Amino acid sequence: MLGLYHHTSQQCSKITTETYSTSFSSAIKLLHKDLRTPIFNIYGFVRLADEIVDTFHHQDKQALLDEFRAATYDALERGISLNPILHSFQLTVNENKIDIALIDAFFDSMEMDLNKTKYDMLGYKEYIYGSAEVVGLMCLYVFCNGDAKMYSQLKPAAQSLGAAFQKVNFLRDIKADYHLLSRTYFPGVDFNNFTHDVKSEIENDIANDFAAAYQGILELPVKARFGVYVAYKYYLSLFKKIKRTQPAQILEARIRIPNYSKAFILAKAGLRTHLNIL
Repeated sequence: MLGLYHHTSQQCSKITTETYSTSFSSAIKLLHKDLRTPIFNIYGFVRLADEIVDTFHHQDKQALLDEFRAATYDALERGISLNPILHSFQLTVNENKIDIALIDAFFDSMEMDLNKTKYDMLGYKEYIYGSAEVVGLMCLYVFCNGDAKMYSQLKPAAQSLGAAFQKVNFLRDIKADYHLLSRTYFPGVDFNNFTHDVKSEIENDIANDFAAAYQGILELPVKARFGVYVAYKYYLSLFKKIKRTQPAQILEARIRIPNYSKAFILAKAGLRTHLNIL
């Protein structure tokens, strides 16, 4: 009957991912069936931690995060948890021998969201590594299926993709982060004077991340390549829309990609994959 608990827990992670991120869940479903469940398990875990630091404003966030962190390590050590999302996450971590240091860095960045509102360049890079790059690296462990050489080769590109996604999120979510949570992630940026030049400088950095990530996507195992490519194209489309948006508008509205555009991206990506012209 333990298999039933495994399945039920993993369904909780899948539902959580689908509920919070239609783009990511759609891309995960394009992975080979062997990869979908462990990637859902990773994103379900990440989503819970994000909720603690971003949403539970009338609770003791520090206490909740401390409890969640302790429960995570306990689940990893014992190989079981009564929290179904933590149970599914520990299954993926232990089965794929994911480096615990990645989880440490993730929690360190979540902790920064509780206490920091402005970042210098060093803190900015540290935050992006722990909040986004390590998530890509956890997924890469799954994609590489124990091939340490492949993991080492693809690690820089995976980090670039995670960084690109996170920086796009920062631009997309300026209104909520700055006005509601009083956070400014970009070092030295004054959103009361957010100019075209400042925006362009940020965008050039993101473009470099996307370019580095693309080369790694081409080298991913076939089972992972299409799903990751579609997620890349979703975010690249969002990035291009942000680039076309005036700085003042970004401060006032959350930029989105409509569902019909996502459908077009998926269809085009499918055609390019079929023709082997990614």
